[in-house]
Amino acid sequence: MMEKKLAGKVQTVLGLIDGDELGLTTPHEHLLLDLTVRFKLMEESVTARTMAERPMTPDMAGWIRFHLFENRDNLLLDDEELAIEEIMRFKLAGGKSVVDVTNWGIGQDPHAMTRIARSTGLNIIMGTGYYTMDSGCAEVLTRKSEDEICQEIINDIMAGTDGICAGIIGEIGADSWPLHEIEIKSLRASVRAQRATGAGLTIHPGRLDESPLQIIDIIKKAGADMSRVVIEHIDRTAYSFETMVEIAKAGCCLEFDCFSMEGYYPTRYGVFDIPNDAQRVNYIIRLIELGYLNQVLIATDTAMKSRLTVYGGPGYAHIPENVIPWMRAKGMSEEVIRAITEENPKRILTFVAPS
Repeated sequence: MMEKKLAGKVQTVLGLIDGDELGLTTPHEHLLLDLTVRFKLMEESVTARTMAERPMTPDMAGWIRFHLFENRDNLLLDDEELAIEEIMRFKLAGGKSVVDVTNWGIGQDPHAMTRIARSTGLNIIMGTGYYTMDSGCAEVLTRKSEDEICQEIINDIMAGTDGICAGIIGEIGADSWPLHEIEIKSLRASVRAQRATGAGLTIHPGRLDESPLQIIDIIKKAGADMSRVVIEHIDRTAYSFETMVEIAKAGCCLEFDCFSMEGYYPTRYGVFDIPNDAQRVNYIIRLIELGYLNQVLIATDTAMKSRLTVYGGPGYAHIPENVIPWMRAKGMSEEVIRAITEENPKRILTFVAPS
């Protein structure tokens, strides 16, 4: 199995391609996803109970913005035809490649990814490994050894499901605090799989400054290739610019993937601010000024019905349609924008020789 030669290539669900074929890439999205395990009512009012089980409709956009996890249907992306229609907006806006990081625990569907790839003509790169322990992965992560988890990830990259193979490890769930031993085990197994395959590794941290720093300490000790590690959700994780710089100093990529989520985050995760898109771009400009251009990624992490255009959301095309023009208006050059949206994803997605 390990004779498969991946170094220098990008692995899509339809096979290997050269990195130069990726073009404009969104490195963190969900085309299909089951996040209903995260459903939770935050209050017991008549309105809350009524809205909880109501099918999503566009007129709910105002309410759902402040109650993202309190409508069960909002947390389920299960319409393949709608996924095709929505992601085509990204393609029509100039997009070429999509990283779907839906992995084990939240509905990874390799066959569906191939159908979407064929229907749209987009390069789709699929994630692998285990999501967070509170997404239904706790039992299996407790039961399985680090060796077993590592080998599962390797198999999904090298052999796949009916030959449909993952092209990146992640998004690996590590958002417990302090990190639970089973998520530490999952992280260590993922690092070992990274070394064995040469794949990129993308990690879902907790919602506080200390979380990514603890993750970095663990994966460094496990031997991760830090230049090919992505710390996701920077814009809801690193509450200070100083923390962003600490992450960058470790050599990781910083992924600002909450673009279009402006100024509010569900209180079920505590009370904290989230930047708007203008502030995200300002943070990125400051990181670039410090020399970290090659470590910045951007995406929308579209993971709910309410983020789709049919339900009144910004959709998958928000980056090329709205964010890139704003970057230009803020003085970013085409070379800088291309580095963030093409070259940086290409480096993470292109396999290197196993170590």
